[in-house]
Amino acid sequence: MLARWLQRQWFAQRRLSPALWLLAPLAGVYSALAAVNRRRARPERLPVRVIVVGNITVGGAGKTPLTLWLAGQLCARGWRPGIVSRGYGGDSAAPRPVAASSLPAEVGDEPLLLYRRSGVPVWIGRDRVAAGRALLAASPGVNVIICDDGLQHYRLARDVELAVFDGRGAGNGWRLPAGPLREPLARLAGVAAVVCNGPPDDRIPPTLPRFEMRLQPGAFYRLDDPRQVCAAPDLAGRRLHALAGIGDPERFFRTLEALGLGIARHPFPDHHAYRAADLAFAGDGVLLMTEKDAVKCAGLTAAEAWVLPVEAEVAPALIDLILEKLRGRQTA
Repeated sequence: MLARWLQRQWFAQRRLSPALWLLAPLAGVYSALAAVNRRRARPERLPVRVIVVGNITVGGAGKTPLTLWLAGQLCARGWRPGIVSRGYGGDSAAPRPVAASSLPAEVGDEPLLLYRRSGVPVWIGRDRVAAGRALLAASPGVNVIICDDGLQHYRLARDVELAVFDGRGAGNGWRLPAGPLREPLARLAGVAAVVCNGPPDDRIPPTLPRFEMRLQPGAFYRLDDPRQVCAAPDLAGRRLHALAGIGDPERFFRTLEALGLGIARHPFPDHHAYRAADLAFAGDGVLLMTEKDAVKCAGLTAAEAWVLPVEAEVAPALIDLILEKLRGRQTA
């Protein structure tokens, strides 16, 4: 509840709300500690190229769909990517691979989704350098690593950085905990490009390469039998409950409404660990959810439940820019 309240305060307006003034001194402390940690970091370079996908705000902004898009684009151009991730929500500190039999409680919800959707090796670990080395030892054919949510993990040297924003932008522009920023907007000067999953924030430097990302919904598939699919009109007129435990649940709810569906909203915190009791509201209705939620909700409800996958659409110029930078290191 506190996390949801803070997010509402952070993104409600572009200035510090009176309710957050008491947190302003803590924002200064956070900034100082973050600066010290960055200065103390000793970057280590892996033997392959590294692309980091991240954001300077807390919460989800669309990094997972972008990571999947990048993996697909690289594969289509003859590269052999692997993915490393923090594994937020998992119970393992040491590097470990993600497999088809992995549980979200072990490896985290996003890495499991990345593995299922990408078809490339995925490893998790708090130390992304160690995770990257373990991935390369297990899959020596990999020649480029995508680091999901690693912008602030400065121990991992990188060749390309991408910063992702959603339609909420930089919120009130303050650092944590008074605002949503992990790093100041000036940090964007070091990234190769900004990817906007929604209307761009006009505070993003206009000189930076900027690309629009659209999340296009696919066909719904049934939670307990993914072979069964349906379209939005098949669900219209029924009693629909939509749940979302992502960075911005409203984004999912708006997508469903844009498909012509009337829904009851049930937002949950990002990375929420669902229990059967959390889904009891579905009753005799129909449950709709994101793929990220689906990896944790399987087997938790007897209600009819459908999952809505999304695909990222980004201008091909972004992958062209990335490959230009990767080849630049290769020939340096």
